[in-house]
Amino acid sequence: MATNAAANIAQKQMGEVPVDVANQDKQRSSNDTEMLACCYAGKQKFELRKVPKPDLTNDEDVILKVTGSTVCGSDLHLYHGEIMQLKDGDIMGHECMGIVEKVGSKVTSVKPGDRVVAAFNIACGKCEYCSKKLFTGCEAANNSSVMQKLYGHRIAGVMGYSHFLGGFSGAQAEYCRVLFGNTNLIKIPDNVPDEKALFLSDIVPTSYHAVWEAGVKEGDVVGVWGLGPIGLCAVQWLRKVFKASRIIAVDNVPERLALAKEKWGVETINFDKDTDVVAKIFEIEPNGLDRSIDCAGFRYAKGFLHKVERAIGAETDTSEVINEMIRATKKFGTIAIIADYAAYTNHFLIGGIMEKGIRLIGCGQAPIQRHWEKCLEYIEKGEFDPTTILTHRFDLQQIVEVYHRFDRKESGIMKTFIQTKFSNPPTPGTPALTNVEDA
Repeated sequence: MATNAAANIAQKQMGEVPVDVANQDKQRSSNDTEMLACCYAGKQKFELRKVPKPDLTNDEDVILKVTGSTVCGSDLHLYHGEIMQLKDGDIMGHECMGIVEKVGSKVTSVKPGDRVVAAFNIACGKCEYCSKKLFTGCEAANNSSVMQKLYGHRIAGVMGYSHFLGGFSGAQAEYCRVLFGNTNLIKIPDNVPDEKALFLSDIVPTSYHAVWEAGVKEGDVVGVWGLGPIGLCAVQWLRKVFKASRIIAVDNVPERLALAKEKWGVETINFDKDTDVVAKIFEIEPNGLDRSIDCAGFRYAKGFLHKVERAIGAETDTSEVINEMIRATKKFGTIAIIADYAAYTNHFLIGGIMEKGIRLIGCGQAPIQRHWEKCLEYIEKGEFDPTTILTHRFDLQQIVEVYHRFDRKESGIMKTFIQTKFSNPPTPGTPALTNVEDA
């Protein structure tokens, strides 16, 4: 079909290996300009290095001067070496905004000087999946044979997220190359400050996508596992836009539980105190949940058996959260998974899925381009505020220490704005620039 032909053409343009790899020597030899970037140097070891500044290598490329990036919870999977195919020197970071510096000859959607946000995912905009707005299923932007063998198919590439997802350089740097600029950039209006715009790169549309995929309807009772940035954004969408009647959230970080309760009227469960989460949910809502959304992920094993199995490599992902959701969700209810899972799990309560008629939905890496404009509209109207989860602003030169503290959940760090030499001053009412040592 025509869309597959387009995918083949796009794939040929990229070559037999991802563009960053194919053109790495060319970039190093043709461009002497250096930039600062956060690079992978081993498990729990990132380094700030001077590396070559990227240049245009394809006619739809865009080079950005990065004005804002951030550290995402999913970046911690890379930090801990839990995502395969990481290589020394890989530039980290999949969320950024910036000012367009240069564009390829076929870029028509943006021009030099435009203020834009980049999608975390890399989509060609032409293949079968992109034509259906399933951008993270793009057929032309990831050549990982490992993913092909493990999952049966490859999904789209992701900026700064290992060669398992394409091997593309990331955005925790002073400059960034965005592939397929006509598809993967959105212009930001002047009335939306940087601190609100940045998170359109991932967590705002990703959390919207999770609630949307779960099929939440006005009046539903919804459970949310995990109150990191995605979970907190999800409860804001549930309360202010999707109009859930009750929201029950599960986490063990007191500050996050308090924020959800105070800002959006969430009924909270601290699983350190209420160790039988399902029993507590039925105490709060005897009929159970209409929808459950997993925003927690595979890293957070609670039980001894799963901790041992993960430690010895007998499983990669714990099934504990999903099993809690299966038990707590009503018959013929829905479970949506937006949290990152990588490979295999043990002790999965598959019988509960079948016998209760539960719809288990893998939300996928969210095709955020599908939801960009709607999310931006809600931000402009004041119906969604990303800055409610923004806790700190740091300089790029301190990003390695930011990772250390974010991983340990120290200093109340939840969502950060990482500035560069190109950044605007902080918007009034948002966090001021802070030395991470003083945070």
